[in-house]
Parts: sequence; C-alpha cells; structure tokens
Amino acid sequence: MTLPTRLICLTEEPTEVLYALGEQHRIVGISGFTVRPPQARQEKPRVSAFTSAKIERILELKPDLAIGFSDMQADIARALILAGVEVWISNHRTVAGILGYVRRLGAMVGAAEKAEAYAQQLEAHVEAVRAEAALLLRRPRVYFEEWDEPSISAIRWVSELIGIAGGDDIFPERAVAPLGRDRIVADRSEVLARAPDLIIGSWCGKKFRPEQVAARPGWDALPAVRDGELHEIKSPLILQPGPAALTDGLDALHRIVRRWAARTPQVN
Repeated sequence: MTLPTRLICLTEEPTEVLYALGEQHRIVGISGFTVRPPQARQEKPRVSAFTSAKIERILELKPDLAIGFSDMQADIARALILAGVEVWISNHRTVAGILGYVRRLGAMVGAAEKAEAYAQQLEAHVEAVRAEAALLLRRPRVYFEEWDEPSISAIRWVSELIGIAGGDDIFPERAVAPLGRDRIVADRSEVLARAPDLIIGSWCGKKFRPEQVAARPGWDALPAVRDGELHEIKSPLILQPGPAALTDGLDALHRIVRRWAARTPQVN
C-alpha cells in the first residue's frame, strides 16, 4: 500500500492529530487558523483559510492528499479535485465521530496502532470528566453561542461536551441539525424562554463581548446575566472537531460548570 507523504491540512484538526502521532513530516501545508500545536506555524507554510485557499500555492507543494472538513470547504475541494489532487473531506459532528476521525486519519498514514492508542487516551479523558461531572449536585442550563450576528447555537459535538461536562444545552434540537444555518437563533426571545444559567461564547475567530450580550433587550432578566455568568472559551479549543475539543475545550467547559455548581445553592 502506498501511503500519502505530502499532505495539505485545510483545517487544524488533522495537523494536531498528525503531530500527536509523530507523522508531522508528511505535512507540507496547513490552515492559517492553525494554532495547535504551536510549532506547526513555524514549521509549515500556511496555504488556506477556512472557506478559501491559495490553490496555486498548494499545487506548487505537489500534495498527494488534501484533508478538509465539512460542506463549507466544498469549493476548495472542487478546485483541488479539478487540478488532480486527491481530497478527503470529513464531516463528523459528534464526540464519537471525532474519535473515529483520529482512527481513520491514523490508518490513512500507516499509523493505525498509534492512532488507536491516542484515541483511547482521548476517550479515557472524556470518560473521566463525565464521571467527575456526574457527582455535581446541580446541572446548569447552558446557552453556547458560536457567532453573534446572527446568533448561532452550539454545534453537535459542543452540545455533547456540555452534557459530558455537567450541563444541559438549551438548544439540543438545533445541535443535531447538519448545517450551521439550521442553528441560527433568529428570535432571541427563545433564549429568554429557556433561561440559561450560563452563557458561553466562542465567536469563531473574534473576541467574545459579554457586555454586548448582556445589553441585548430583555437579557438582563436571564439568570446567567443576573449572576454574571457569561464566559468565553477560545474557538480553537472548542470549535474544531479534533483533539482540542476533547481535551482543553472539555476541561474549560467543566471548569465553568463546576464553579457554577459550587456557587449555586442546592435546591431541596
């Protein structure tokens, strides 16, 4: 079997996985949004954003496989396919899907055993947090916002991680929708009706502004705003469907939930 030796990583998660597996020598180009691991930005050329890419630059690097994520990268994938590049676009949206992605990517580069061990390590961390969260006496209602204009609620793996961390996503029915447009909260009074105890912002590449959220009409009545429970988790930690979400992202969620539970009186 001929293994790919010149990989373009159009998003961060394949880069993080390949470095974790010791297979970073195969990477010849990365996404400009890559921050994990930090050395990747020093070692690898940046050839793409999320919905656009430097196609000519990618072709100059002579890749034998480009790896991306979701329908949002369909145009990049099409351009590369038309240029003769093999492309793998994953579309996993769940915690189980992230673990499966690690295993599949590892197998593609001939590192199946290392990938299995790494996936088991990630899975063990998830289960340890789940077990610790199960000991909390109360579960907060959580509104997670990944964009502000329009407001977009949690994607499925984030919704699942909220549950693992000890909270309850207030829009679980939106989380299972396959497309981002289906998670738009066009009527913000829906948030008021569901009265979140915590608001967590991760505005996909820009700074979360809790004061702007608190100033939305009527939101001063929300428990989260009343109690000052507006928090940010940086998007690279939670909004990429790879190892970061299952480690630092999950840990950040659990810290927020745990502190809320410690401050909140138990209801008899």
